[in-house]
Amino acid sequence: MRRILLVWFLIAGLALAACGGSSEEEASADESAINESAMAAADTSDGLPEVNPLEVTGDIITAGSSTVFPLSEAMAERFKDEGYADNITIDSIGSGAGFERFCVAGESDVSNASRAIKDSERESCAAIDRIPIEFRVGTDALAVTVSKDNDFVDNLSLDELALVFSTAATWADVNPDWPAEPIQRFSPGTDSGTFDYFVEEVFDEDKEPILSADAIQLSEDDNVLVQGVTGSPYAVGYFGYAYYQENTDTLKIVAINGVDATAANVDNGSYPLARPLYIYSDAGIMAEKPQVAAFVNFYLTYVNEEIERVGYFPAEASVLEAAKQSLLNAMKAIER
Repeated sequence: MRRILLVWFLIAGLALAACGGSSEEEASADESAINESAMAAADTSDGLPEVNPLEVTGDIITAGSSTVFPLSEAMAERFKDEGYADNITIDSIGSGAGFERFCVAGESDVSNASRAIKDSERESCAAIDRIPIEFRVGTDALAVTVSKDNDFVDNLSLDELALVFSTAATWADVNPDWPAEPIQRFSPGTDSGTFDYFVEEVFDEDKEPILSADAIQLSEDDNVLVQGVTGSPYAVGYFGYAYYQENTDTLKIVAINGVDATAANVDNGSYPLARPLYIYSDAGIMAEKPQVAAFVNFYLTYVNEEIERVGYFPAEASVLEAAKQSLLNAMKAIER
C-alpha cells in the first residue's frame, strides 16, 4: 500500500505543541527526524508516495522560464486548492535568469526551464554545493504566430523563418507574393530558454542574425510579445504554445515546414519546433525544505491532469516515469 509522504509534518507539529516550543537544537533534531521519515516514506515499489497538501508547511520559491510559468502556476494553484496554506513564489524571468538565481545566487528552490541546463550552469551550482536534478514535466510546441488580420502567411519553412527573423526587411523579401510591408518582429529576450531554443533550431546556435535584425522587440514577458503581434497584420512573434492558446481569438499560428502544431505531430516528432519542458531542484534543498520535495512530488504526480488545459503536451509516459524515479533516487540518497 502506498504510504503518505509528509505525515511527519503532523507528528512534528503535535510534538512541538506538546512541548510548548523548542530550542534551536531541538528544532534541528525535529527537522532531521522529519527528513529521515520523508526518505523512508519514499522507499516504495509502486511509484511516488502520496502527498497530502494539508500536511505540508513552509514556503517554496520557484523562478525561471516564462514558458513553464503557466504550468507551474497551475500546479501551485492545485496544490493550494487541495490544502497547502503557505506561499509558493513563481517568478517568470526566463530560463537563463532562473538558473542564475538557482545556481549562482542560491535564492530559489526550484528552477523552471524550457531548455536543458548548460554545463556552465551546473558548474555554478556545484560552486554553491548544489547538484541540479532534472525533472521533465511536459512538451511545448513553440508557436510562431501572426495576427488574425494577417491573411497571407499560413506556413513558413525553417529557411523562410530564418529570413523573417533576420535579414528580410519586408514580407515581400521572404515571398514576392506577399506585401512589401516592413516585418515587425517580436522575440523573447536573451535570458529566455525559448530564445535559446529558437536560435539553436533556426540559426544553428548563432544568435547574431536575430539580434542584428531591424524592427525587433525583445521581452522576457510573453504577454508583451502577444500584444505586439496582435497589434499589426505585419507583425510576427514566437513563444510557448500556452500563450497562443490563451489568445486564439486574436492570434493565428503558422505551420512550420507544412506541419501544424498539434498533439499528434508533437507525439510523432514531425513538428519541427517541439521541445521539452523541465523543472530542476537539488537533494540538499529537498532535505532542508521537505515542502519542496512534497511540491515536486505533487507536480510529477498530477502534471498530466493539468498540462493540456494549460496549453502544452504531456511528456511520454517513460519520460515522466524517469522523472519520478529521479525524485525517488534523490530521497533515497538523502536517507543514506
